[in-house]
Amino acid sequence: MASKRKAESWTEEAICPICLDFFTDPVILECGHNFCRCCITRCWEREERNSCPECREVLADRSFRVNRALANLAEKARNINLNPKGKESKLYCEEHEEELKLFCETDKTLICVICAVAQEHREHRFMPIKEAVTLYKDQLKSSLDSLTKKKSDFQEKEQQQKEKISGVRVRLPERNF
Repeated sequence: MASKRKAESWTEEAICPICLDFFTDPVILECGHNFCRCCITRCWEREERNSCPECREVLADRSFRVNRALANLAEKARNINLNPKGKESKLYCEEHEEELKLFCETDKTLICVICAVAQEHREHRFMPIKEAVTLYKDQLKSSLDSLTKKKSDFQEKEQQQKEKISGVRVRLPERNF
């Protein structure tokens, strides 16, 4: 587990802050931040100012340099198969370095098994993460269905009111409104 964490820590340096994947054709800006060439180009197409998406520093122009060292690092990270998008990464407790397997219903947070027996969570209610996901997903779906129904009812009433207003305007003699 420790070697995997070390590998993950250095591979974080090979991840583009825009697309959150390993760098592809990385470039470095004047401010020192790195991005995939296509990511920074797309970002700048949407903006009027020349600024860094990470630090917001306004740049003299939209120029950048190729970062070959970072390209090599990203390629090595890709080759050891720690792709952040392609693999589901497990979450770990910062305090105990144990995998987070439980959901504390009281604090609404993920915890490890050691945290569950600690004083802080001793009187709290827990459930496995998968169970919590299912439960909260069902609650969200129910809420979404209810809100969708209310929105539909509101839109229907709004349309009826618009039709009434149109009918009243047609019947009224022409005036300056």
